[in-house]
This record gives sequence, C-alpha cells and structure tokens, in this order.
Amino acid sequence: MDMQWDDMKIFLAVAREESLSGAGRILKVDPATVGRRIARLEEVLGAPLFAKSPQGYALTDAGQRLMTHAEGAEQSMGAAMAEMQGQAGELSGTIRIGAPDGCANYLLPQVCNRIVRANPDLNVQIVALPRVINLSRREADLVIGVSPPTAGRLTVQKITDYKLHLAASRWYLKNSPPLTSLDDLRHHRVVGYIPDMIFDKELDYLAEIGAERVALASNSVSVQFNWVRQGGGVGMVHDFAIPSAKGIIKVLPHELSLTRSFYLIRHADDRRLERMNRFAEALSEGLRAEVQKLEGLA
Repeated sequence: MDMQWDDMKIFLAVAREESLSGAGRILKVDPATVGRRIARLEEVLGAPLFAKSPQGYALTDAGQRLMTHAEGAEQSMGAAMAEMQGQAGELSGTIRIGAPDGCANYLLPQVCNRIVRANPDLNVQIVALPRVINLSRREADLVIGVSPPTAGRLTVQKITDYKLHLAASRWYLKNSPPLTSLDDLRHHRVVGYIPDMIFDKELDYLAEIGAERVALASNSVSVQFNWVRQGGGVGMVHDFAIPSAKGIIKVLPHELSLTRSFYLIRHADDRRLERMNRFAEALSEGLRAEVQKLEGLA
C-alpha cells in the first residue's frame, strides 16, 4: 500500500491531539477507523509511530521523523490550494487567528471585517482563549500574543504597543470613597485576573497597582471590563476598550500607566506562503491603526 495524503492527515491529527478520539473529532471520523489507519500506516512503514499509554498517544522516534515530513507536506498542500483558489489577487480560503480575548473582542472584529470586505472569498475564524494558543497543534494558523515565545520553529513580529490604565464607571466613583492615590485602592473593590490563572507574566498587574486582593476576578478580560462598566469596582483596562462603553473613565492616569505589546507569531515555514504573508501584513497594519485610533478616543 502506498502512503497517501489522507494517511498524513490522520497521522498529524493523532500526533497533535495525542488520542484517537481527539483525532476522530477533528477529522469527523470514527476513532476505531483512525486506529486502523494508524496501524496500517505503521505496517507500511515498518515502524511504530506512537507509544500508547493511559495518558494518550506519544510520538516515537520514528513518529518524530515522520512528523517533520508530514508538516512539510501539509505546508505544500496549503500553498498549492491557496494558489489555485486565488482570484484577481484576492485572498481566499480559511485563516484562523488565535488571540487573547481583549484583542479578540475589542480590535479583531473591526480589523477582520475590513480585510474580509476587501477579500469576499476569505473566511476568518477568531479563537479567543485566555491562554497561550498552541501553534504546533494547529489550533490556529497564526497567533497574536502579549509576549514573544522563546522556543519552537516560529517567527515573531512586533505589531504595536498598547496602553492600560486603571478605570472605573462614573457611577462607581460617585458612590465610593475618594480615590486620589494608589494608596486609596485599599478602600475599593479591585477587578482583575484570577491570580493562579494568569497565563502570561505580562498580564500580572497586581504588583504594579499595589492591590492587596482582587474582589471581582475572572480569567476573561471581557468579564472584567463588564464588571467595571457595571460599577463593580476599579480595574486595569485596555485604553482601546474604553470607547466601546459609555461612562467608563480613567482613574489616576498620571500616577499609573502601563505599556504592553502585541506580537504576531507564525510557523516559520509559513513565511514561504504568499497568502499568509499578505494576510499577516494586512492584519498587522489594521491592528496598529485601530489601536492608535481607539487610544486617541479613550
């Protein structure tokens, strides 16, 4: 039996999901069928590709070697499809972006709307997760992160800086004790991240604001922002989110101002794909312009 591209798709799915059931769910194939196809592939290659255990399927040395070739074939197939689908210079097909939920909620919708309007055959998917998104498992085609990764065959490009300030609703400030310095925060409810669920050190603001505890905590920026909007307390808010809600104002802006950055993170091999390069350029330019516009309104 010759090895087919379908065999590579099944192999890649099991390698990334580390289970037959996970691969079957991604491929919409019965897990037993996935298991049979993997067994046949191992028979053809004459080597075990996975070590099976109660914890899942882990790649063997032979599996690791095949993974390199399989990912290369996947890149080539993607490039061929993108080239064949391209019409009149427009982008087409589906591109999935992984992003922290602050960026995903308050920046990406309008930026991606403009890109899709200019490329009607393009489909954009946004995965908004309050955690680091795994590019090696193809959870996304590219990722926007708040800090550059230090491992993996990835390319990293800084997109833009963005600012954060303490903010609260006018109603909350009117009905709460005076807030004239950071020391006064001890008399106020603080809105922020659940401390043990902060997935990136760049999001750990507690030490910088001097808060002793977080009265209202969530792993989601959107939940935090809505608590602030509804008068729940004082929280660190992205400047670019403030214009989306009435009645939220910055607090102590001259005493505390934080600057963070967004980075575009991609598979190193994707730099050879014109389609992905064009999309990455449009996305980066759009994000820079949107942050600048919204921060000017905050």
